[in-house]
Parts: sequence; C-alpha cells; structure tokens
Amino acid sequence: MGHAVRGELTGGGLPFRTGAADAVLFSEVVEHLVDPDSALDEIRRVLRPGGHLMLSTPNLAAWYNRALLLAGVQPVFSEVSLRAVHGRPGSEVVGHLRLYTARALREFVTAAGFDVVRLGGAPFHGVPRPLRPLDRLASARPSLASILLLHARRT
Repeated sequence: MGHAVRGELTGGGLPFRTGAADAVLFSEVVEHLVDPDSALDEIRRVLRPGGHLMLSTPNLAAWYNRALLLAGVQPVFSEVSLRAVHGRPGSEVVGHLRLYTARALREFVTAAGFDVVRLGGAPFHGVPRPLRPLDRLASARPSLASILLLHARRT
C-alpha cells in the first residue's frame, strides 16, 4: 500500500529521489508556470519508468473560446494583465501564463518523454448555469472541452 506526498516545484526541485514516485497529479498548475518544460523534466525525474502523470489544464480552444474569438473577445482563461481583467468575460485575475489546446498539450507532454495514454475533457465550474448542459456535452470531445484531462506514462 502506497501513500500520497505533496511536493512543490521550488528552486531545488521536488524533494524526492529519482524514480521514487508511481504517479504524479499535476492539476491546474502548468498554465501558471514560467518554465513548464523544467517542471515536466522534474516530474519525469521523480517518476519510475512506466509511472503515471495525471495533468489537467484549461483548454484555450474550448467551444466558447472559439465563439469569443470570432466575436473579437479575449478568450476565457487568458489574461493580458495581472492587475485586472481586460477584454474577456469574468472578473478574477488567476495568473495564467500558458494556454494549451488538446493538440499542443499532447505534443508538449510527448516531447518531454511521456506516452499519452488518454486525453479527455471535463466541464468548467465557471460556465453560466444555462450553458452547463452544452459544456458537459462538449466534454466528450477534448478539442472542444473546457478542461483538458491528460493521463500519460513515463517512457
């Protein structure tokens, strides 16, 4: 029986020996990082060969972002300032620095030495109530989903 340990990607990397982890949960983090490449390198280091990476991140190409762009509106999840929201729906600055489409996320993780097992989609809690059924429906297609859910294995 295993146990869960929380680690932070700070200056010296994760406080685990190489190959010590069976799985890493990296949920709603990668979009906030200045250097996501180094983060995946560090996750790959601590995972044993065949170890699992479970990653989630907002989808730049979510169904509503496509419509917003066609209307000339800044996509949800994207930000042009750390002080205030400009040009997009919502009022909360969340500090997203990186945005991924399903294709870009798959390519990024593969280039970092992982085999993608599954790329799925999930709804976003911030979608207005009348649009939630549509958001759940869009989750069936990762390229349109609000949130990208990726399961990969270390090669």
